Amino acid sequence: MGWTVGSATQGLSNYLKKISTVQPIQVAIAFDSRNRSQEFAQIAAEILAANDIICYLFDNLRPTPVLSFAVRHLHCQAGIVITASHNPKEYNGYKVYWNDGGQLVSPHDEAVIREVNAVTSVSQIRWKGNDRNIKIIGKNVDEVYLQKIAQLSLNPDAVHAQNQLRIVYTSLHGTGITLVPQALQMFGFQNITIVEEQKTPDGNFPTVKSPNPEEKSAMEIAIRTADEVHADLVLATDPDADRVGIAIRNNNGKMELLNGNMTASLLIYYVLSQWKETGKLGGNEFIVKTIVTTELLKEIAENYGVICEDVLTGFKYIAEKIKEYEGSHTFIIGGEESYGYLVSDFVRDKDAVSSCCMIAEMAAFYANQGKTLYQMLQMIYRQFGFYKEELLSITKKGQSGAADIQKIMDNFRNNPPQLINKEKVIKINDYLKQISVDVLSGNNFSILLPKSDVLQFFTADGSKITVRPSGTEPKIKFYFGVKKELSGDDSFSSVSQELSSKIKSIIESLEL
Repeated sequence: MGWTVGSATQGLSNYLKKISTVQPIQVAIAFDSRNRSQEFAQIAAEILAANDIICYLFDNLRPTPVLSFAVRHLHCQAGIVITASHNPKEYNGYKVYWNDGGQLVSPHDEAVIREVNAVTSVSQIRWKGNDRNIKIIGKNVDEVYLQKIAQLSLNPDAVHAQNQLRIVYTSLHGTGITLVPQALQMFGFQNITIVEEQKTPDGNFPTVKSPNPEEKSAMEIAIRTADEVHADLVLATDPDADRVGIAIRNNNGKMELLNGNMTASLLIYYVLSQWKETGKLGGNEFIVKTIVTTELLKEIAENYGVICEDVLTGFKYIAEKIKEYEGSHTFIIGGEESYGYLVSDFVRDKDAVSSCCMIAEMAAFYANQGKTLYQMLQMIYRQFGFYKEELLSITKKGQSGAADIQKIMDNFRNNPPQLINKEKVIKINDYLKQISVDVLSGNNFSILLPKSDVLQFFTADGSKITVRPSGTEPKIKFYFGVKKELSGDDSFSSVSQELSSKIKSIIESLEL
């Protein structure tokens, strides 16, 4: 990985020096709790410094959103974070950010990769020199970041009234422990139980198979702790604290995990309803979601007269949309099904630190009205329809696996299904061809998004099926979204089971 970090950093340095009109060039670097992350961050800092680039290096591990914030706060031209996010302990990674605080997008992503590929020899890398260009940063940046989070609060009085809301928090051995408890306390929450077994940063992640809050097994200790202390809410962040998973009490008093679509729906409903309540909606506000995220978010946004923009999968595209609309529209909130959310735009990546605070405030606000988050979710489903989503990942390893995945995509593209689960396909979105086909009229419409190997099929009954190869794993992913009207809470369980059965039938009809 020394070569990987070295060539990546030298390539980035070469690109920045080629195009930057700002002098001196400045880059911020952060790292998470993974094995050797700090070492790799130090290597990157030394290479930048040797290339006459000022490097702001965090003094210790930090959440990824703090790096995104620091890039903008310190007026940097780029940022680097050493992390493999929520992946298993064997992995580490290298993420690059641009001057807007968002991850690299076109044209800079491809241009940087070309520069990295042009580094073919160790001798081309400036490994050391000019250490005076390395500036250590820490609490000074944290404090400004936390002040920005504090300003997000929409109902401080409700938090004050519910300051004993029982919260269990786990950082899953990651960076969240550095700021999440502090941020929650700053918001006003006083009854926070930290999961002791998982609070120490450790790149081996000894208590979990994978430090991913999307996985039920990773949440087991936190759920058990919640039952021991009779908690109302569980919050869990992944190693670089950009994703957050939650669990809440259901109507039977049992802790139940929510998926990313459910949490996004609750959070976006809460934030938009409060913006309306306080007269903050002026007509030019927008939210952003990815194309594989629940369509319920669009329904909620339309209800409040707020624009809902769809972008490709990946939070970097949400950041790109924020930048595109800067100065003309007000960004309120963004979310994706893979447990990433962002409130306000002082960070330009998913932010589990601020999201934890807003989720806790949301719970406090509704608790102050005698309602649980579970009851609120049911209320949202009654108002807009019960939306349910599932993800199916099929692994195809090796060279033959890549060919198999391509064959599946080609078959869906060249021979699209006319019926799915006996329902007529009425619209097909092909993001590679950038064409949306209205099957009923035969009319084609342009998709104004970058090219991507993704297909979507919409059926007459409102179902949505998305197919795309994974960009990071030997997998092809199928996203299923179905919906049905919910007449009352007493039918919640039966409708939920019905929708699960419907997704199973869709999978069978596609012969997956």
